[in-house]
Amino acid sequence: ELEFECICIRYSETQHPPVFASMMTSKLLLLVCYVSLLCLVSSSSLSSDLSGKSQPSSSKVSLGLYYESLCPYCSSFIVNHLTKLFEDGLISIVDLHLSPWGNSKLRSDNVTVLCQHGAYECFLDTVEACAIDVWPELRDHFPFIYCVESLVIEHKYKKWETCYEKLNLSSKPVADCLSSGHGKELQLQYAAETSALEPPHKYVPWVVVDGQPLYEDYENFISYICKAYKGNKVPSACAKYSSIRSLKVNRFPIVCRKGVNTMWELLERTKTSLLSYLTCLL
Repeated sequence: ELEFECICIRYSETQHPPVFASMMTSKLLLLVCYVSLLCLVSSSSLSSDLSGKSQPSSSKVSLGLYYESLCPYCSSFIVNHLTKLFEDGLISIVDLHLSPWGNSKLRSDNVTVLCQHGAYECFLDTVEACAIDVWPELRDHFPFIYCVESLVIEHKYKKWETCYEKLNLSSKPVADCLSSGHGKELQLQYAAETSALEPPHKYVPWVVVDGQPLYEDYENFISYICKAYKGNKVPSACAKYSSIRSLKVNRFPIVCRKGVNTMWELLERTKTSLLSYLTCLL
């Protein structure tokens, strides 16, 4: 444990500029340390448990998150709930798969993408798809996506490029992915993957554990993971979720349902028109 604490301290001091503390929240740093632990202490027995190397892939529980970048409930789930995977060794029994497409649609030409929350959502979905592609390791792409979605929650998502500096990542791989058209190909792959879901998704976030959707009980995903796990090394996190709680959702479901958000699109078009008009006046 002492070794890991030193590693995290060194990571923050050497991988980030002196203004790190003013640019990055402590929660994001903690997440980077959690995820980095999967590889930074690979020589220790602790790493053997947390990296999942001691667990055959067949014994791991598959966890799929189907989401869209600007759905506020997706952002909240990623930032406030999905990060629990990195507590108490839970990630050692999980194969996490992120699919940034959600309720987006393809027009009849099978090329043009229509996103629920406007064109910028399409762009950020592609950015996150590129991040997953160019940094396939979970320890690399998840902190980046976490950072972007944190900015969504703060209504600062157009500053998403600051995440490169916060995480000491090069912007070139993602930029190349976007400019080359590969990002578009990834979008279509995620579109096909989401369309193939059985049963079909009804809204996002759509959380699936071992092929079974959790519907509106998705925030209790850890309970389902622990119940589905059949391996021998049960993480201590599962002691907190010994059984799946039966909950009736009495409040309005916190999901983004299928269907284009026409009000969002109207507001985006109005904003663009006003900015263009003001530019002409100036």
